[in-house]
Amino acid sequence: MARHLAGAAARFGLAVPFDDLGRDVDHVLQAVAGQLGDFRPRANFQIQVLSALFFRNKGAYVVGKIVNGFRDLPFALPLLHTPHGSLRIDAALFGEDDLLRLFSFAHAYFMVEMEVPSACVHFLRSLMPGKPRGEIYNALGLQKHGKSLFYRDFLAHLRHSSDAFRLAPGIKGMVMLVFDLPSFPYVFKVIKDFYPPQKDTTREQIKHKYGLVKQHDRVGRMADTLEYSNVAFPRARFTDELIAELRHHCSSVLEEAGGDLVICHVYIERRMVPLNLYLQDAAAANNAAQIERAVVEYGNAIKDLVAANIFPGDMLWKNFGVTRHGKVVFYDYDEIEYLTDCQFRRVPAPRNEEEEMSGEIWYAVGPKDVFPETFGPFLLGHPGVREVFMRHHADLLDAAFWQSHQNRILAGDVHDVFPYDPFKRFGTSADAATQDTLT
Repeated sequence: MARHLAGAAARFGLAVPFDDLGRDVDHVLQAVAGQLGDFRPRANFQIQVLSALFFRNKGAYVVGKIVNGFRDLPFALPLLHTPHGSLRIDAALFGEDDLLRLFSFAHAYFMVEMEVPSACVHFLRSLMPGKPRGEIYNALGLQKHGKSLFYRDFLAHLRHSSDAFRLAPGIKGMVMLVFDLPSFPYVFKVIKDFYPPQKDTTREQIKHKYGLVKQHDRVGRMADTLEYSNVAFPRARFTDELIAELRHHCSSVLEEAGGDLVICHVYIERRMVPLNLYLQDAAAANNAAQIERAVVEYGNAIKDLVAANIFPGDMLWKNFGVTRHGKVVFYDYDEIEYLTDCQFRRVPAPRNEEEEMSGEIWYAVGPKDVFPETFGPFLLGHPGVREVFMRHHADLLDAAFWQSHQNRILAGDVHDVFPYDPFKRFGTSADAATQDTLT
């Protein structure tokens, strides 16, 4: 088995040598043994590996599966550059859950050289049978075909379901009207025709922000969106409440033709549990462990976005969602900005008693000014949430944290955000996660 793994790693013809391929193969074998237990090769034992590497950001991945008898074990091996410039196998990811995280809708697309994309997708589907083909095509950067397959799946679902479209659960958005079909795991987002005074934006600016996210490194923390024009929905499947909301807020992009309701422009995203509802349920059940996991994940999500030069803008809980794997992902992009375009400031000290007692802001605020210490009153009203947040992420309330990351990015440093848990890395502690850089 060691010979097969070493041969597979060497067959890619990489110009840079491995630092110690034998050592890395031993690490992988130990990890395989932990997965297979008392391993005994069967007559048809195979290691099947796709012939191309999967590149994303600074990462390269070997993707394949181990076939032993009637059991298949999907795997992916991330490759890194060491500080000396040579290569190393950094971890071994096993099973459908690990690969679903790697190919998640919250990560940007892989770059991979494929002679026959459909064959590559077919193999990947054997590793992740629960993932729709359209999403796999999207993950490989073939989004036009992925969108076509998604729409076919959507039409098929409509033919075999009978539930009604409804306003999506959660707090209503100020710039987007969001609705869903309970039996379909996606939400539909339509830009409204008008916005409240506090939202100084336009339809074109909102489209630009969604386009920014589409092209950016999403580091596992921003949901991918599928953008469609002139989508026909069966009018009879819409609740009266939803029809009224669409006519009031989105009449400029709404048309009725026969039995169809046509929406001229719509974004479609994977459905998640809004983080504010998730925390409310945890508080109602007095589940302190669930609150802690969610708040820690929320802070980690913001820090991952910061590492990728993204400031979320509106950091309220309602703008984040929880995936079925428990990961917190940002999904509301109308106020998103590049971190390096923002001006992070401390609130100036009042110069006199009148300013100190004033209910109004007495200091000048520019359009890109951000005061992190003011986040607390909006985010930390629940005492259990506040205690966890201050224990793990109090630095998010300090302008110095944001300024230090701005300086790092402007100096040309690209922070590493791994699509797998640090404890899975071979011979590398979680604290040393930034010492190596991905290929």
